[in-house]
Amino acid sequence: MHVRRLAVGFGHAVIGAFVAVGFSASAALAQDHAAQHHGMGSDNGQTSGLVQAVREATERFRDVSVAEAEGYHLLFGCVSGPDFGAMGLHFVNGALIGDDVIDPAHPEIVLYEPTSDGRVRLTGADFLVLKDVWDAKHAGPPELMGQLFQLFDAPNRFGLPPFYTLHVWAWKDNPNGSFVNWNPRVACDAFTDRIP
Repeated sequence: MHVRRLAVGFGHAVIGAFVAVGFSASAALAQDHAAQHHGMGSDNGQTSGLVQAVREATERFRDVSVAEAEGYHLLFGCVSGPDFGAMGLHFVNGALIGDDVIDPAHPEIVLYEPTSDGRVRLTGADFLVLKDVWDAKHAGPPELMGQLFQLFDAPNRFGLPPFYTLHVWAWKDNPNGSFVNWNPRVACDAFTDRIP
């Protein structure tokens, strides 16, 4: 509970801590190809339900200014990989990081891709929970509507303490599956430091 109060009270400080420990776009470039295809790409009978739930929860974020008004802020630039496509732009809500709540209506991260006209397009959401926070209250790994989160242990490529994550490509089809990290149909080519 103390961690939640800290995250809510100091959402930007939590985000700053993530940046300070090295969760950066350059680290994300090193994402392991094997992690993309083991346990995250298989769709089950609940796939459409989870994708639909995330679409409904994030539809208002098609306008990025709405996401920003609700506390989501761009971090890490545009995250792309040499062989796997991209994750795109991560708009992180620091107030939602640090608790053990997994709610499809309140993703910790909203994902966008830059477009050639200088705008951004909503592609999905990323759910993130710190491992020590989750494990303190739960016997097994987190899952959301039947989809298990992927564990990034420490040390990890991101320089973070161990964390669980689940991408949901609710607004951009991913031929590799709705829940893998990298989407070959997302690109960072149009990214500039200015977001409308």
